[in-house]
This record gives sequence, C-alpha cells and structure tokens, in this order.
Amino acid sequence: MSSTEQDPLALDRQVCFALAATSRSVIGVYRPILEPLGLTHPQYLVMLALWERSPRSARDIADALYLEPPTLTPLLKRLEAIGAVTRLRNPADERELRVELTDRGRALREQAERVPEQVVERLGVPLATLEEVRDRLTELLAATRARGPLPQDQPA
Repeated sequence: MSSTEQDPLALDRQVCFALAATSRSVIGVYRPILEPLGLTHPQYLVMLALWERSPRSARDIADALYLEPPTLTPLLKRLEAIGAVTRLRNPADERELRVELTDRGRALREQAERVPEQVVERLGVPLATLEEVRDRLTELLAATRARGPLPQDQPA
C-alpha cells in the first residue's frame, strides 16, 4: 500500500471506534451530574423513559432503550431499592411486569430537568451542534434496525 492510500483498517477511520470512544467520554460527563440525583447513567435512561410515560411494562422500557430484558432487570431492582419505582405483576397477565414511578421518582424529575443544560455546558459544544449529532446518530441507529438481523444472527 502506498503512503498516499488510506488504510481502511486505520483506527481513526472506524465508525465503531469513534462511537465507542465518544460514548464512553460523553457518559463520563454525565457521571458527576447524575451523582447528586443518586442515579447512574443507565438508571437515568430508565427514568427518562418513565418520565415520558408511567406506568410502562418492563418489555416496553427495554424496547425503548434497546436493551435486553435481563439487562434491564437489575436497573429496575436498584431503582426500586432507592424508592424511585415500583414493580408489580399485571394481574391480567402475570408474565407482564409493570413499572411505575413513585412520588420520589416523579420528584426526581424536577431535579433532573437541569441535567441536559449542565451536560451542554460541560461539553462546551453549541447546542445546535449537539442536536445535529443526535439527529445523525438517530438516523444511524434507524439504519441498523432497518437492516434486520444478519444471517448468522438468525436462529437455525
């Protein structure tokens, strides 16, 4: 390969690397902002879903956050332990776990309303730029979902 050719395997050309490194760094910005609320970043995402609509089924929350239910379960248990949510089986369908905000969980929303502003401030990037990045990432996420599972990911 000549020095003028770009190596397709160069680290700085990989979308996956840019996404992973940026994700870790941005989540790191959230950590000290969420600490006074008593929430981790994954718990904050669950709370965002519940602040949009409560009650919700655990399956609905998992789908909204692109999580597998076994990943969501410990998050819900910890949120229940701090008194932010309740988890109850749906009497009409015992297989469905209903998650609902408590008074404490609803009150936490008021504290959380400053989180986005603080993140923008700490990143030092214009809000319009962050919104554009979010929109492009949302398009990328939709593109990965539209393709469906690859043949090796499908059950035999």
